Amino acid sequence: MVWTSDFSTQYPYDPDTAVRHFEKVDQPLFNLTREIGEYRLELRSDMTPFEALLRSIVYQQLSGYAAKAILGRVLELYGNEFPQPKQLITTDFDRLRACGLSQSKIRAVWDLAEKEDAGSLPTPGNVQCMTDSELIDVFTTVRGIGPWTVQMLLIFNLGRSDVLPDNDLGVRRGFKVAFNLNDMPSPEELKQHGERWKPYRSVASWYLWRAADPDFRSKN
Repeated sequence: MVWTSDFSTQYPYDPDTAVRHFEKVDQPLFNLTREIGEYRLELRSDMTPFEALLRSIVYQQLSGYAAKAILGRVLELYGNEFPQPKQLITTDFDRLRACGLSQSKIRAVWDLAEKEDAGSLPTPGNVQCMTDSELIDVFTTVRGIGPWTVQMLLIFNLGRSDVLPDNDLGVRRGFKVAFNLNDMPSPEELKQHGERWKPYRSVASWYLWRAADPDFRSKN
């Protein structure tokens, strides 16, 4: 059984095809999709990579509520819109600090803006022509941006179908639940097992995130 979702028209891949693939290659994962139901990943495709990475830096190591408030104060500086790189570069340190950004995050957003302004980062058009690994390589040159952050960009903003964030604690916890394991899988174990999910590892990741949710675990 698969589910046709109202969300499906926004994806550059077909979640139902992914679920049918899991049925053929990994029965426990397929069983998880039946328990959870339709695929409802919400894409933020209206954001440019620059905007998405700026948001990610703000959100790092904060609760969603606190990060949303800080991002809101930052955007207020620019008319409640994401700034252009030059605007961000020339914004006084104290004004950004007053929004709630730490010193390290201010340096990170400045580095992002400087690289974007200098043309060191791919344009939205060029991004579409680059592989996942190429994008990870180029965006991790930005201060404060690691592979996990770029993987989130690939899944939630660019709609890439085959990304497995094997270091993500939520994905690993979800795998433990779905496969009824006693111990948490290592990133390498998850990566090796996930080879069979290609080319739909993003879809698998979403279902594993749902399996890690406390509300789902309380029912099992």
